[in-house]
Amino acid sequence: MGLVRTALFNWAFARHHGGTMVFRIEDTDAARDSEESYRQLLDAMRWLGLDWDEGPEVGGPHAPYRQSERMDVYRDVADRLLKGGHAYHCYCTAEELDERREAARAAGKPSGYDGHCRELTAERIAGYEAEGRSAIVRFRMPDQPITFRDLVRGELTFTPENVPDYGIVRANGAPLYTLVNPVDDALMEITHVLRGEDLLSSTPRQIALYKALIELGVAKAIPEFGHLPYVMGEGNKKLSKRDPQSSLNLYRERGFLREGLLNYLSLLGWSFSADQDVFTVAQMVEKFDIADVNANPARFDLKKAESINADHIRMLGEAEFAAACEPWLQAPHAPWAPEDFDREAWERIAPHAQTRLTVLSDITANVDFLFLKEPVEDEASWQKAMKGDPAALLTTARARLEAADWSSPESLKDAVLKAGEEHGLKLGKAQAPVRVAVTGRTVGLPLFESLEILGRDRTLARIDAALAKLAG
Repeated sequence: MGLVRTALFNWAFARHHGGTMVFRIEDTDAARDSEESYRQLLDAMRWLGLDWDEGPEVGGPHAPYRQSERMDVYRDVADRLLKGGHAYHCYCTAEELDERREAARAAGKPSGYDGHCRELTAERIAGYEAEGRSAIVRFRMPDQPITFRDLVRGELTFTPENVPDYGIVRANGAPLYTLVNPVDDALMEITHVLRGEDLLSSTPRQIALYKALIELGVAKAIPEFGHLPYVMGEGNKKLSKRDPQSSLNLYRERGFLREGLLNYLSLLGWSFSADQDVFTVAQMVEKFDIADVNANPARFDLKKAESINADHIRMLGEAEFAAACEPWLQAPHAPWAPEDFDREAWERIAPHAQTRLTVLSDITANVDFLFLKEPVEDEASWQKAMKGDPAALLTTARARLEAADWSSPESLKDAVLKAGEEHGLKLGKAQAPVRVAVTGRTVGLPLFESLEILGRDRTLARIDAALAKLAG
């Protein structure tokens, strides 16, 4: 969810300003990235409606947009950085680095890289290579503080001791994120980067690299950065991709509308107005300003997300709502046989369901009584509703329903009301056994409209089945 929120803010920023949205695939880690994950990412962006002006399957003047297809570019830039004195080879082993870090900590000094290989002589380099040591490429950070204005957090300064020289190419020649991202931003002429707060510490490193790239003629300018607040999960811990509630697929499978989900995610660090939480994506784009993003962490509240999604479901037109529910009325979600689905009955019940759903997947349990040959058996509902003398109440209700006008829900309501009065029960108590007998559950859509759509014969047959079950 944190990544989706970041993508949303970038997209809204670009659309608000009439800019160009560039979508780049960072897939240089062969062990983690796959063609399947690439396709899933494209599918997710399309489902969310976060379209892009340059990128995969769209193209653009700076193609290719998959980093795995740009390795020659990174090798060339790394060589130019080395020749220009902006980078150097580092032969330190992992054990040596750990030993020196521990010594620095013990002495109360910064434990970052200490510049051991910054000024190696040709003889020392030859000695290391004779030992068979491999080398990474490190970028040479400047000895002065780096200051920049963050679009969310204002002016920030990082001192040299807190931003030591860092690796940009692995010993096997594979480029690191710290190189490929700034290089791509430079070559793709990126002007603004909105990203997570967890990447803030890498920004001064990248700014120094941009300056070197400008000197080498690779870059024209340094982008502006905005670091978005963390999204927090349970226990005020940063929402992790391992947290179940962080998975986009979970929300798609449950039937969140893209508009509802994006509406809620936009509120994680940004506010539409003091008195309005529900708005369209178009309204968000019109009003979005990165200057209004709060730097404080935002807490992910599933109940709030569901509530906003329910509002968006109610905002749909009847035809839109019916179409949106279709996937949950078919296999594998629907528990009834395809031939038992009655489209006319669905179209009649849909308006009553629209005001009751939190997510679209709720529709299946709300309308299954119409399409199953028998209602579901929910023992908890049965025990809750069948108290007192339910058989007597159901017998009276059946007789009155049989004689009622089945073209009017009010007539059916009056029949159950009068049956309840005969047994000293108010409508709420009287209708509970009828609802469970007919639908299988204590909670559902408006009962009397549901009975009318189900029809006289099926309703009476289900009451008879309930009476037989009560009789043992």
